[in-house]
Amino acid sequence: MADALATAGWADAYLAQAPRGDLFAAAAPDMAERWCGMLDRLSDQCQADPAALAANVTRQAIDLGMAFRLTGDQQERPWPLSPVPLLIDAREWSHIEQGLAQRAELLERVISDIYSTQSLVREGKLPASVVAGSPHYWRVMTGTPPPRGHFLHFYAADIGRGPAGEWRVLADRVRTPVGVGYALENRLALSRSTGDLLGAMNTRRLAPFFDELRRGLAADCVRADPRIGLLTPGRFNQSYAEQAHLARYLGLLLVEGDDLIVSDGQLFVRTIQGLKRVDGLWRWMDSRFLDPLAFDGESRIGVPDLYDACARGGLMLANWPGAGVIESRAFAAFLPRLAKALLGAELILPNIATWWCGQPAERAHVTGRIGDLVVGSAFDQDAAGLQDRRFLPGSAMDDARRATLLEGIARRPMDYVGQEVVKLSTTPAIVDGRLAPLPFTLRVFVARDSLGQWRIMPGAFARLAAHGDIRAALMGEGDLSADMCVIDGRPVPPDTLLGSGGSPAIRRIGGMLPAKAADNLYWLGRYIERADMTLRIVRAIVGGSIEVDLGPAVASPTMARLVDQLARWGAISQTAGPIGPLCAQALGDGVRPGSVQALMATVAGIGAGLRDRLAIDFWRLVRLPLPAFDGAVTETLLDASSRMIERISALSGLAAENMGRTEGWRFHDMGRRMERAVNGCRLTMLLGHDNASNDDLSILLDLSDSQISYRNRYLTGPSLAPVRDLVALEPQNPRSIAWQAARIAEHIAALPTLRADGMPEEPQRLAGALVAQLAPLTGDMLTMDDLANAEARLLALSDAVGQRYFLQVRKEKSEDANLLS
Repeated sequence: MADALATAGWADAYLAQAPRGDLFAAAAPDMAERWCGMLDRLSDQCQADPAALAANVTRQAIDLGMAFRLTGDQQERPWPLSPVPLLIDAREWSHIEQGLAQRAELLERVISDIYSTQSLVREGKLPASVVAGSPHYWRVMTGTPPPRGHFLHFYAADIGRGPAGEWRVLADRVRTPVGVGYALENRLALSRSTGDLLGAMNTRRLAPFFDELRRGLAADCVRADPRIGLLTPGRFNQSYAEQAHLARYLGLLLVEGDDLIVSDGQLFVRTIQGLKRVDGLWRWMDSRFLDPLAFDGESRIGVPDLYDACARGGLMLANWPGAGVIESRAFAAFLPRLAKALLGAELILPNIATWWCGQPAERAHVTGRIGDLVVGSAFDQDAAGLQDRRFLPGSAMDDARRATLLEGIARRPMDYVGQEVVKLSTTPAIVDGRLAPLPFTLRVFVARDSLGQWRIMPGAFARLAAHGDIRAALMGEGDLSADMCVIDGRPVPPDTLLGSGGSPAIRRIGGMLPAKAADNLYWLGRYIERADMTLRIVRAIVGGSIEVDLGPAVASPTMARLVDQLARWGAISQTAGPIGPLCAQALGDGVRPGSVQALMATVAGIGAGLRDRLAIDFWRLVRLPLPAFDGAVTETLLDASSRMIERISALSGLAAENMGRTEGWRFHDMGRRMERAVNGCRLTMLLGHDNASNDDLSILLDLSDSQISYRNRYLTGPSLAPVRDLVALEPQNPRSIAWQAARIAEHIAALPTLRADGMPEEPQRLAGALVAQLAPLTGDMLTMDDLANAEARLLALSDAVGQRYFLQVRKEKSEDANLLS
């Protein structure tokens, strides 16, 4: 195939093998010309090598931090993006837009009726069991309307194109419309890997849609300048990376249930400044988990009393709890007739044909034609004959399975639906280095704008199915994603997320910092610094074993002290044995909690909770594996530790140069200073004791990065008092204990206070006392007791910082205007 592509051209070679109804092969002449031009550009870009094109777009996806999880995955997977976008003509897209806007309005009216008058059930237009049978129907929400009467703000529809070119809706998704963030990231990755290709094709931009989405959420909030959060189940959710990217892109506050609290019927987020009111939430969490007091009592990720905030009318929640009732496949059997009843019109985009077995005639149709249909769960739950599979083609059943299924339908017919077998169009994709046709579906996204009108994103999340199971979740094993481009007949204006609403008021303040984010930033700094010092000790040990003339011998007391310190930190399991294996354990034994590998895994885990606040370059560095090393070859250990120190220095550089001097930066830097100061006390007591040798003092200077400063200042070799002064007390040495203490005190002084009387809070008082303790001392005055006392003060200060800023669990009352703003 690769040779054919190179000689005949990608377009000609693909058309020679494309099946009937393929999106490219069946395109109108003007769109076929666009397809050919795009494939020619892609071919030229990679010198007719499809594998090279795929590798390029994969690199861009990795650089953007795109990742996902399948059910059961512990680690994230790289995002599988096809480098060949799907092209749809603007005229054809207009038909899809009209159909989805109509469908969104229909769903809104049905959901509104279910939770208000319930006239559709009373008048016999909708069976009560279709409503009550859904696990996503919540009776408690009946009579609890949303603030502006909008049950839906955001909606996604899975649509498929048949071989004859007709479009049909395969599924409606209103609970957690996964994929919109990935659609945006797909566009970003493709744009970066193809240069100006998309612009040259007059591809409609996605940014205006997201601007309308953001304005629509804000319009339904009570306050004019609302605070809106994106509610995530947490970093272990399959699409957490997508949620974090969306929060960052839209400027929303990424929050988990633990970040939020309800007081006097209003929702607040815990921040380092106290409780701050939240006006709206775009939730990416199923209704059952939202409030353990109102929905599922076993939920551990929700917000107690959130229902109360909804019932009082002061909280915009998108989508409204209980809206997911409409997702049940049983509804698909009734939507065509409901469209006539509620809208007075046929559906512009029809469903795939669906028969709900809770009705006698429909049940007879399904059981009589079971071999020609797909049988599935009506309410997305296990049912007899389906087991853990929610869909089963009748043609794939053996006699025993069919008998079990028919018995289940006879016993509980309301649990089953039959649907037509869907044949999908194909589109070009690169599979195993070859250009080949794959069946595809599109997940298209619909949002309510500031005027309450429906807007359709001019693009979609395209899923290319490896196994043809279009009813599966977002992504399956071996599936690909792709960008979908709406091609206009004229140049597209260069819209951005800034929109056309004029320039916002200028601000010079950072965003609000939730308490959990401050906690994570602080400990991110501490663990990075902890890994750095472990690496420096390993480098000192293996460096001494290589260059005996320039450092202490392997068997010296100094080396023994360093090995003991690694054991105390949990980096190694024992202190006896050859240096190489011990240092290899300190570097790469992920089981040992103090090893570099374990510490960096912790850094990655904490950083995952800060995905909306950290730069992509941070992820690139943290995700890199440890450099290769051989425990029997000390030179490789030295090289690996040095390269890891360089990597951590790069992380430090990112924080120093790229992080705004916000409260978040202060907590991150404070964490590093705290860990460096604590380690400084311990190492100075270990190597700067009263009987310290030249080797001890030399290594202490190395670990403190102070050798050059010492040599510039003193013409003699290491001497106890000057070394102590430089590494512990020198106010201008960025590695000294005193310097760390001064910076910590500055950070704490700059943080907000909850006191109205002007008195210092506990962290500020402890930090000031520590600085005052160290300030009058000099190296010849410093004792081991002073160092032990300084370490104890640092640990007490760290606890005080945690108690003040990270553990705000009190329910402050709304009358305290200083806290509840």
